[in-house]
Amino acid sequence: MPLEGVSKSFKDISATFKVNPINRDLITLKNINAISRSLRNLINTVPGERPFNPVLGCNVRYLLFEPHDNITAKAIKSEIINTIGNFEPRVNIINVSVEPDPNELTYKVGIQFTVVGLPAPAQELSFSLESTR
Repeated sequence: MPLEGVSKSFKDISATFKVNPINRDLITLKNINAISRSLRNLINTVPGERPFNPVLGCNVRYLLFEPHDNITAKAIKSEIINTIGNFEPRVNIINVSVEPDPNELTYKVGIQFTVVGLPAPAQELSFSLESTR
């Protein structure tokens, strides 16, 4: 039976599919970088987009076409928290902030989290969400 809190290592393949010139293998992302990329991919994936897993994803894209205000920001925050809680067991969420930027018509998102099983300090992932047509 595995012990709780034991250090783990996480590794994912980079989405660029570039080849490492030394060992001719695909470039990988490790630990915090792998999990940060996973979180961003989860939030940018629309449910039904992934074959054989129609429920995987986040409905944030639909909310970006709603009125640009604090009510929509709260709905985006709730959607992000639910999606991470349902599909990314490697993280514990500390805080999610979603701030509307009326000048750019974007939402600035900040996610503070810790990684389960890694003795690393809390991490923060920041990015902007904008509606695209």
